[in-house]
Amino acid sequence: MAGTVHVVGAGLAGLSAAVSLAERGARVVVHEAAKQAGGRCRSYYDSTLGLTIDNGNHLLLSGNTSALAFMRTIGAPDSALSGPAEAAFPFADLKTGERWTLRPNAGRVPWWVLQASRRVPGTSARDYLAPLGILKAAAGKAPGQGGTIGESMACAGKLYERLWHPVLLAALNTDPKESDTGLAATILRETLGAGGKACRPLVAVGGLSAAFVDPAVAYLERHGAELRFGHRLRSLTLGAGRIDGLVFSDESISLGPDDSVVLALPPWVASDLLPGLPAPQSHRSIVNAHFAVVPPSGSPLLLGVVNGLTEWLFAYPDRLSVTISGADRLLDVPREDLGRRIWDEIVTLTGLAPELPSWQIVKEKRATFAATPAEAARRSGAVTAHRNLVLAGDWTATGLPSTIEGAIRSGTTAAYALARSAGTCGQAPARGAA
Repeated sequence: MAGTVHVVGAGLAGLSAAVSLAERGARVVVHEAAKQAGGRCRSYYDSTLGLTIDNGNHLLLSGNTSALAFMRTIGAPDSALSGPAEAAFPFADLKTGERWTLRPNAGRVPWWVLQASRRVPGTSARDYLAPLGILKAAAGKAPGQGGTIGESMACAGKLYERLWHPVLLAALNTDPKESDTGLAATILRETLGAGGKACRPLVAVGGLSAAFVDPAVAYLERHGAELRFGHRLRSLTLGAGRIDGLVFSDESISLGPDDSVVLALPPWVASDLLPGLPAPQSHRSIVNAHFAVVPPSGSPLLLGVVNGLTEWLFAYPDRLSVTISGADRLLDVPREDLGRRIWDEIVTLTGLAPELPSWQIVKEKRATFAATPAEAARRSGAVTAHRNLVLAGDWTATGLPSTIEGAIRSGTTAAYALARSAGTCGQAPARGAA
Protein backbone atom coordinates (compact mmCIF):
# COMPACT_ATOMS: atom_id res chain seq x y z
CA MET A 1 0.00 0.00 0.00
CA ALA A 2 1.27 3.45 -0.91
CA GLY A 3 1.18 6.33 1.54
CA THR A 4 0.83 6.30 5.32
CA VAL A 5 -2.03 4.76 7.27
CA HIS A 6 -2.86 6.63 10.47
CA VAL A 7 -4.54 4.33 12.97
CA VAL A 8 -6.27 6.41 15.62
CA GLY A 9 -6.83 4.39 18.77
CA ALA A 10 -4.62 1.65 20.21
CA GLY A 11 -7.22 -0.57 21.77
CA LEU A 12 -7.48 -4.11 20.46
CA ALA A 13 -9.38 -2.98 17.36
CA GLY A 14 -6.71 -0.41 16.47
CA LEU A 15 -3.87 -2.78 17.24
CA SER A 16 -5.49 -5.47 15.11
CA ALA A 17 -5.86 -3.06 12.19
CA ALA A 18 -2.30 -1.81 12.58
CA VAL A 19 -0.89 -5.36 12.70
CA SER A 20 -2.88 -6.40 9.63
CA LEU A 21 -1.66 -3.33 7.73
CA ALA A 22 1.96 -3.78 8.81
CA GLU A 23 1.67 -7.39 7.68
CA ARG A 24 0.82 -6.08 4.21
CA GLY A 25 3.87 -3.80 4.22
CA ALA A 26 2.04 -0.54 4.85
CA ARG A 27 3.66 2.37 6.64
CA VAL A 28 1.66 2.66 9.86
CA VAL A 29 1.45 5.38 12.49
CA VAL A 30 -0.64 4.62 15.59
CA HIS A 31 -2.04 7.52 17.60
CA GLU A 32 -3.35 6.89 21.12
CA ALA A 33 -4.73 9.47 23.57
CA ALA A 34 -3.67 7.45 26.64
CA LYS A 35 -0.10 6.84 27.72
CA GLN A 36 -0.32 3.15 26.91
CA ALA A 37 -1.97 0.80 24.43
CA GLY A 38 -4.78 -1.63 25.14
CA GLY A 39 -7.87 0.44 25.82
CA ARG A 40 -10.34 -1.68 27.80
CA CYS A 41 -8.16 -4.75 27.31
CA ARG A 42 -5.03 -4.09 29.34
CA SER A 43 -3.35 -4.74 32.66
CA TYR A 44 -2.30 -2.22 35.30
CA TYR A 45 -0.83 -2.16 38.79
CA ASP A 46 -3.40 -1.56 41.51
CA SER A 47 -1.80 -0.10 44.64
CA THR A 48 -4.76 -1.03 46.87
CA LEU A 49 -4.33 -4.71 46.08
CA GLY A 50 -0.58 -4.57 45.54
CA LEU A 51 -1.20 -6.62 42.39
CA THR A 52 -1.26 -6.23 38.64
CA ILE A 53 -4.82 -6.79 37.46
CA ASP A 54 -6.79 -6.42 34.24
CA ASN A 55 -9.24 -3.57 33.84
CA GLY A 56 -11.88 -6.20 33.12
CA ASN A 57 -12.05 -9.97 33.34
CA HIS A 58 -12.31 -11.42 29.84
CA LEU A 59 -13.05 -14.98 28.77
CA LEU A 60 -12.12 -16.31 25.36
CA LEU A 61 -13.25 -19.53 23.76
CA SER A 62 -11.29 -21.88 21.53
CA GLY A 63 -13.71 -21.00 18.72
CA ASN A 64 -12.57 -17.35 18.74
CA THR A 65 -10.59 -17.84 15.54
CA SER A 66 -9.79 -14.17 14.92
CA ALA A 67 -8.37 -13.61 18.40
CA LEU A 68 -6.25 -16.76 18.29
CA ALA A 69 -4.97 -15.97 14.78
CA PHE A 70 -4.03 -12.47 15.97
CA MET A 71 -2.06 -13.94 18.86
CA ARG A 72 -0.18 -16.26 16.50
CA THR A 73 0.66 -13.37 14.19
CA ILE A 74 2.06 -11.14 16.94
CA GLY A 75 4.00 -14.00 18.51
CA ALA A 76 2.16 -14.13 21.83
CA PRO A 77 3.58 -16.89 24.04
CA ASP A 78 1.77 -20.22 24.02
CA SER A 79 1.34 -19.88 27.79
CA ALA A 80 -0.57 -16.59 27.45
CA LEU A 81 -3.93 -18.38 27.65
CA SER A 82 -4.84 -21.14 30.08
CA GLY A 83 -7.82 -23.44 30.21
CA PRO A 84 -8.98 -27.02 30.62
CA ALA A 85 -8.04 -29.64 28.04
CA GLU A 86 -11.68 -30.00 27.00
CA ALA A 87 -14.82 -27.88 27.10
CA ALA A 88 -15.87 -27.93 30.74
CA PHE A 89 -17.85 -25.29 32.64
CA PRO A 90 -18.24 -25.80 36.40
CA PHE A 91 -21.30 -24.14 37.97
CA ALA A 92 -22.53 -23.58 41.50
CA ASP A 93 -25.99 -22.62 42.74
CA LEU A 94 -25.73 -20.36 45.79
CA LYS A 95 -29.38 -20.93 46.68
CA THR A 96 -29.42 -24.74 46.69
CA GLY A 97 -25.73 -25.53 47.13
CA GLU A 98 -25.76 -27.77 44.04
CA ARG A 99 -22.71 -28.04 41.80
CA TRP A 100 -22.35 -29.45 38.31
CA THR A 101 -20.10 -29.29 35.27
CA LEU A 102 -21.44 -28.70 31.78
CA ARG A 103 -19.37 -30.83 29.37
CA PRO A 104 -20.19 -30.55 25.65
CA ASN A 105 -18.60 -33.21 23.46
CA ALA A 106 -15.94 -32.15 20.97
CA GLY A 107 -17.86 -32.75 17.73
CA ARG A 108 -20.75 -30.85 16.16
CA VAL A 109 -23.33 -33.56 16.83
CA PRO A 110 -24.40 -32.72 20.42
CA TRP A 111 -24.74 -36.19 21.84
CA TRP A 112 -23.67 -34.85 25.22
CA VAL A 113 -27.22 -33.65 25.93
CA LEU A 114 -28.27 -37.31 26.08
CA GLN A 115 -26.05 -37.91 29.11
CA ALA A 116 -27.40 -36.57 32.39
CA SER A 117 -23.88 -36.33 33.84
CA ARG A 118 -22.89 -33.80 31.16
CA ARG A 119 -25.89 -31.49 31.33
CA VAL A 120 -27.53 -29.21 33.90
CA PRO A 121 -29.16 -31.17 36.76
CA GLY A 122 -32.91 -31.49 36.48
CA THR A 123 -33.03 -30.86 32.74
CA SER A 124 -33.88 -33.12 29.83
CA ALA A 125 -32.29 -33.43 26.39
CA ARG A 126 -35.39 -31.84 24.82
CA ASP A 127 -34.83 -28.66 26.86
CA TYR A 128 -31.65 -27.94 24.89
CA LEU A 129 -33.62 -27.35 21.68
CA ALA A 130 -34.78 -23.94 22.94
CA PRO A 131 -32.02 -21.90 21.20
CA LEU A 132 -33.21 -23.17 17.81
CA GLY A 133 -35.79 -20.40 18.09
CA ILE A 134 -32.96 -17.85 18.17
CA LEU A 135 -31.31 -19.30 15.07
CA LYS A 136 -34.63 -19.45 13.21
CA ALA A 137 -35.58 -15.86 14.11
CA ALA A 138 -32.19 -14.52 12.99
CA ALA A 139 -31.89 -16.49 9.74
CA GLY A 140 -31.66 -14.24 6.72
CA LYS A 141 -32.45 -11.09 8.72
CA ALA A 142 -30.54 -7.79 8.62
CA PRO A 143 -28.89 -6.65 11.88
CA GLY A 144 -31.53 -5.73 14.41
CA GLN A 145 -34.41 -7.12 12.32
CA GLY A 146 -34.75 -10.55 13.94
CA GLY A 147 -36.38 -9.35 17.15
CA THR A 148 -35.38 -10.16 20.70
CA ILE A 149 -34.38 -13.41 22.37
CA GLY A 150 -37.45 -13.05 24.59
CA GLU A 151 -39.62 -13.22 21.49
CA SER A 152 -37.91 -16.31 20.07
CA MET A 153 -37.44 -18.63 23.07
CA ALA A 154 -38.89 -19.18 26.51
CA CYS A 155 -36.84 -17.17 29.00
CA ALA A 156 -37.88 -19.15 32.05
CA GLY A 157 -37.32 -22.53 33.64
CA LYS A 158 -34.41 -24.36 35.20
CA LEU A 159 -32.25 -24.61 32.06
CA TYR A 160 -32.70 -20.95 31.23
CA GLU A 161 -31.83 -19.90 34.78
CA ARG A 162 -28.85 -22.22 35.05
CA LEU A 163 -27.39 -22.05 31.53
CA TRP A 164 -28.87 -19.83 28.86
CA HIS A 165 -29.31 -16.74 31.04
CA PRO A 166 -25.78 -16.69 32.52
CA VAL A 167 -24.10 -17.63 29.22
CA LEU A 168 -26.06 -15.18 27.06
CA LEU A 169 -25.79 -12.39 29.63
CA ALA A 170 -22.02 -12.83 29.78
CA ALA A 171 -21.72 -12.80 25.99
CA LEU A 172 -24.12 -9.93 25.31
CA ASN A 173 -23.81 -7.87 28.53
CA THR A 174 -27.53 -7.17 28.17
CA ASP A 175 -30.57 -8.90 29.65
CA PRO A 176 -31.13 -11.78 27.19
CA LYS A 177 -34.87 -11.13 27.07
CA GLU A 178 -34.25 -7.76 25.38
CA SER A 179 -31.16 -8.77 23.39
CA ASP A 180 -30.90 -9.10 19.61
CA THR A 181 -31.33 -12.58 18.17
CA GLY A 182 -28.78 -11.94 15.42
CA LEU A 183 -25.96 -11.31 17.88
CA ALA A 184 -26.94 -14.33 19.97
CA ALA A 185 -27.19 -16.52 16.87
CA THR A 186 -23.64 -15.64 15.82
CA ILE A 187 -22.33 -16.52 19.27
CA LEU A 188 -24.19 -19.83 19.28
CA ARG A 189 -23.10 -20.80 15.74
CA GLU A 190 -19.42 -20.04 16.33
CA THR A 191 -19.10 -21.64 19.76
CA LEU A 192 -21.58 -24.10 21.25
CA GLY A 193 -23.14 -24.88 17.88
CA ALA A 194 -19.69 -25.75 16.54
CA GLY A 195 -19.16 -28.37 19.24
CA GLY A 196 -17.08 -28.54 22.38
CA LYS A 197 -13.89 -28.17 20.37
CA ALA A 198 -14.92 -24.55 19.74
CA CYS A 199 -16.00 -23.63 23.27
CA ARG A 200 -13.09 -24.62 25.49
CA PRO A 201 -12.70 -21.69 27.96
CA LEU A 202 -9.44 -19.75 27.82
CA VAL A 203 -8.26 -17.11 30.31
CA ALA A 204 -5.22 -14.81 30.18
CA VAL A 205 -3.96 -15.73 33.64
CA GLY A 206 -0.79 -13.69 33.16
CA GLY A 207 -2.76 -10.60 32.19
CA LEU A 208 -4.37 -9.19 29.06
CA SER A 209 -1.40 -6.95 28.32
CA ALA A 210 1.00 -9.90 28.29
CA ALA A 211 -1.34 -11.89 26.04
CA PHE A 212 -2.45 -9.25 23.55
CA VAL A 213 -1.08 -5.75 24.00
CA ASP A 214 2.65 -6.07 24.65
CA PRO A 215 3.24 -8.63 21.85
CA ALA A 216 1.23 -6.46 19.42
CA VAL A 217 3.24 -3.34 20.27
CA ALA A 218 6.48 -5.29 19.90
CA TYR A 219 5.31 -6.68 16.55
CA LEU A 220 4.50 -3.21 15.25
CA GLU A 221 7.83 -1.82 16.37
CA ARG A 222 9.67 -4.69 14.65
CA HIS A 223 7.78 -3.89 11.45
CA GLY A 224 8.66 -0.23 11.47
CA ALA A 225 5.37 1.20 12.74
CA GLU A 226 5.43 4.40 14.76
CA LEU A 227 3.41 4.59 17.98
CA ARG A 228 2.53 7.97 19.44
CA PHE A 229 1.02 7.93 22.93
CA GLY A 230 -0.59 10.90 24.68
CA HIS A 231 -1.79 11.95 21.21
CA ARG A 232 -5.48 12.84 21.31
CA LEU A 233 -7.37 13.48 18.07
CA ARG A 234 -9.46 16.65 18.34
CA SER A 235 -11.03 16.87 14.90
CA LEU A 236 -10.91 15.73 11.29
CA THR A 237 -10.39 18.03 8.33
CA LEU A 238 -13.03 17.00 5.82
CA GLY A 239 -12.34 17.32 2.10
CA ALA A 240 -14.22 16.35 -1.03
CA GLY A 241 -15.15 12.75 -0.31
CA ARG A 242 -12.04 12.17 1.81
CA ILE A 243 -10.22 13.16 4.99
CA ASP A 244 -7.66 15.89 4.29
CA GLY A 245 -6.15 16.19 7.74
CA LEU A 246 -6.00 15.16 11.40
CA VAL A 247 -6.00 17.76 14.15
CA PHE A 248 -4.44 16.56 17.40
CA SER A 249 -4.05 18.39 20.68
CA ASP A 250 -0.46 19.34 19.86
CA GLU A 251 -0.20 19.23 16.07
CA SER A 252 -2.06 19.03 12.78
CA ILE A 253 -1.23 16.49 10.10
CA SER A 254 -2.10 17.03 6.45
CA LEU A 255 -2.86 13.85 4.56
CA GLY A 256 -1.34 13.23 1.16
CA PRO A 257 -3.32 11.75 -1.74
CA ASP A 258 -2.27 8.20 -0.82
CA ASP A 259 -2.64 8.56 2.98
CA SER A 260 -5.54 7.00 4.83
CA VAL A 261 -7.06 6.71 8.30
CA VAL A 262 -8.41 3.94 10.49
CA LEU A 263 -10.65 5.39 13.19
CA ALA A 264 -10.63 2.86 16.04
CA LEU A 265 -12.30 4.86 18.80
CA PRO A 266 -15.32 4.37 21.09
CA PRO A 267 -18.64 5.08 19.36
CA TRP A 268 -19.37 8.27 21.27
CA VAL A 269 -15.95 9.68 20.31
CA ALA A 270 -16.26 8.61 16.68
CA SER A 271 -19.73 10.20 16.50
CA ASP A 272 -18.37 13.52 17.80
CA LEU A 273 -15.68 13.49 15.12
CA LEU A 274 -18.09 12.45 12.36
CA PRO A 275 -21.52 14.00 13.03
CA GLY A 276 -24.30 11.82 11.66
CA LEU A 277 -22.26 8.62 11.90
CA PRO A 278 -24.53 5.64 12.68
CA ALA A 279 -23.38 4.27 16.03
CA PRO A 280 -24.85 2.65 19.13
CA GLN A 281 -26.19 5.21 21.59
CA SER A 282 -27.10 3.04 24.58
CA HIS A 283 -24.56 1.15 26.66
CA ARG A 284 -24.39 -1.36 29.49
CA SER A 285 -22.04 -1.53 32.44
CA ILE A 286 -19.90 -4.26 33.97
CA VAL A 287 -18.72 -4.54 37.58
CA ASN A 288 -15.53 -6.41 38.41
CA ALA A 289 -14.41 -7.23 41.95
CA HIS A 290 -10.87 -8.30 42.85
CA PHE A 291 -9.67 -9.86 46.11
CA ALA A 292 -6.00 -10.25 47.01
CA VAL A 293 -6.11 -13.85 48.19
CA VAL A 294 -4.57 -17.01 46.75
CA PRO A 295 -7.39 -19.32 45.58
CA PRO A 296 -7.80 -22.61 47.44
CA SER A 297 -6.03 -25.57 45.88
CA GLY A 298 -8.14 -27.19 43.18
CA SER A 299 -10.25 -24.12 42.47
CA PRO A 300 -11.56 -24.12 38.90
CA LEU A 301 -10.10 -21.41 36.69
CA LEU A 302 -13.65 -20.23 35.95
CA LEU A 303 -16.79 -20.93 37.96
CA GLY A 304 -20.28 -19.96 36.83
CA VAL A 305 -22.53 -18.91 39.70
CA VAL A 306 -26.32 -18.73 39.71
CA ASN A 307 -28.78 -17.30 42.23
CA GLY A 308 -26.29 -14.79 43.59
CA LEU A 309 -24.80 -11.39 42.94
CA THR A 310 -21.64 -13.10 41.70
CA GLU A 311 -21.95 -14.40 38.13
CA TRP A 312 -18.46 -15.62 37.20
CA LEU A 313 -15.61 -16.33 39.60
CA PHE A 314 -12.08 -16.31 38.13
CA ALA A 315 -9.28 -18.01 40.07
CA TYR A 316 -6.04 -16.29 39.07
CA PRO A 317 -2.77 -17.45 40.69
CA ASP A 318 -2.67 -14.43 43.03
CA ARG A 319 -6.30 -13.35 43.39
CA LEU A 320 -9.96 -14.16 43.05
CA SER A 321 -11.95 -11.95 40.67
CA VAL A 322 -15.66 -11.68 40.02
CA THR A 323 -17.49 -10.36 36.98
CA ILE A 324 -21.08 -9.11 37.00
CA SER A 325 -22.54 -8.26 33.58
CA GLY A 326 -25.42 -5.95 32.71
CA ALA A 327 -24.62 -4.21 35.99
CA ASP A 328 -26.38 -0.85 35.59
CA ARG A 329 -28.38 -1.61 38.75
CA LEU A 330 -25.14 -1.65 40.77
CA LEU A 331 -23.60 1.62 39.66
CA ASP A 332 -25.00 3.56 42.63
CA VAL A 333 -24.39 0.84 45.21
CA PRO A 334 -21.50 1.86 47.53
CA ARG A 335 -18.28 0.04 46.69
CA GLU A 336 -17.89 -1.11 50.31
CA ASP A 337 -21.31 -2.79 50.24
CA LEU A 338 -20.51 -4.54 46.97
CA GLY A 339 -17.13 -5.72 48.22
CA ARG A 340 -18.63 -7.20 51.39
CA ARG A 341 -21.59 -8.86 49.65
CA ILE A 342 -19.43 -10.41 46.92
CA TRP A 343 -16.84 -11.62 49.40
CA ASP A 344 -19.52 -13.30 51.53
CA GLU A 345 -20.58 -15.25 48.43
CA ILE A 346 -16.97 -16.19 47.66
CA VAL A 347 -16.62 -17.52 51.22
CA THR A 348 -19.66 -19.73 50.65
CA LEU A 349 -18.27 -20.95 47.33
CA THR A 350 -14.68 -21.57 48.44
CA GLY A 351 -14.71 -22.17 52.19
CA LEU A 352 -12.21 -19.35 52.77
CA ALA A 353 -12.16 -17.45 56.08
CA PRO A 354 -14.79 -14.70 56.32
CA GLU A 355 -12.30 -11.90 57.02
CA LEU A 356 -12.33 -9.52 54.06
CA PRO A 357 -8.91 -9.35 52.34
CA SER A 358 -7.65 -6.37 50.36
CA TRP A 359 -10.20 -5.73 47.63
CA GLN A 360 -10.97 -3.50 44.68
CA ILE A 361 -14.21 -2.77 42.84
CA VAL A 362 -14.04 -1.55 39.23
CA LYS A 363 -17.24 -0.17 37.68
CA GLU A 364 -17.23 0.29 33.89
CA LYS A 365 -20.25 2.45 33.11
CA ARG A 366 -20.05 2.18 29.31
CA ALA A 367 -18.37 -1.20 29.05
CA THR A 368 -20.25 -2.33 25.90
CA PHE A 369 -23.02 -1.19 23.63
CA ALA A 370 -26.45 -2.48 24.60
CA ALA A 371 -27.00 -5.64 22.54
CA THR A 372 -30.62 -4.79 21.67
CA PRO A 373 -32.13 -4.91 18.17
CA ALA A 374 -32.26 -1.10 18.05
CA GLU A 375 -28.56 -0.71 18.87
CA ALA A 376 -27.52 -3.60 16.60
CA ALA A 377 -29.22 -1.80 13.71
CA ARG A 378 -27.23 1.39 14.43
CA ARG A 379 -23.80 -0.20 13.96
CA SER A 380 -21.67 1.14 11.13
CA GLY A 381 -19.73 -0.98 8.68
CA ALA A 382 -16.00 -0.49 8.18
CA VAL A 383 -16.37 1.55 4.98
CA THR A 384 -17.44 5.20 5.26
CA ALA A 385 -18.48 7.93 2.81
CA HIS A 386 -14.87 9.15 2.93
CA ARG A 387 -12.80 7.03 0.59
CA ASN A 388 -9.62 7.14 2.72
CA LEU A 389 -11.34 6.56 6.08
CA VAL A 390 -12.46 3.24 7.58
CA LEU A 391 -13.81 2.34 11.00
CA ALA A 392 -12.81 -0.31 13.52
CA GLY A 393 -14.12 -1.18 16.95
CA ASP A 394 -16.19 -3.84 18.67
CA TRP A 395 -19.20 -1.54 18.19
CA THR A 396 -18.99 -1.69 14.39
CA ALA A 397 -20.96 -4.22 12.35
CA THR A 398 -18.92 -7.34 13.11
CA GLY A 399 -21.98 -9.52 13.66
CA LEU A 400 -20.77 -10.09 17.22
CA PRO A 401 -21.50 -8.29 20.48
CA SER A 402 -18.75 -6.29 22.23
CA THR A 403 -16.04 -8.91 22.72
CA ILE A 404 -12.31 -9.35 22.23
CA GLU A 405 -13.11 -11.49 19.20
CA GLY A 406 -15.30 -8.74 17.74
CA ALA A 407 -12.71 -6.02 18.34
CA ILE A 408 -9.91 -7.97 16.66
CA ARG A 409 -12.18 -9.02 13.79
CA SER A 410 -13.14 -5.38 13.19
CA GLY A 411 -9.49 -4.36 12.85
CA THR A 412 -8.80 -7.07 10.30
CA THR A 413 -11.89 -6.07 8.35
CA ALA A 414 -10.90 -2.38 8.37
CA ALA A 415 -7.41 -3.16 7.10
CA TYR A 416 -8.81 -5.34 4.33
CA ALA A 417 -11.25 -2.59 3.33
CA LEU A 418 -8.39 -0.10 2.95
CA ALA A 419 -6.29 -2.56 0.99
CA ARG A 420 -9.23 -3.36 -1.28
CA SER A 421 -9.88 0.33 -1.99
CA ALA A 422 -6.21 0.73 -2.83
CA GLY A 423 -6.31 -2.29 -5.15
CA THR A 424 -3.79 -4.25 -3.08
CA CYS A 425 -6.15 -6.47 -1.12
CA GLY A 426 -4.50 -9.78 -2.02
CA GLN A 427 -5.90 -12.53 0.14
CA ALA A 428 -9.24 -11.99 1.87
CA PRO A 429 -9.49 -12.13 5.65
CA ALA A 430 -9.49 -15.54 7.30
CA ARG A 431 -12.79 -17.33 7.74
CA GLY A 432 -14.98 -15.45 10.21
CA ALA A 433 -12.92 -12.26 9.97
CA ALA A 434 -15.12 -10.25 7.63
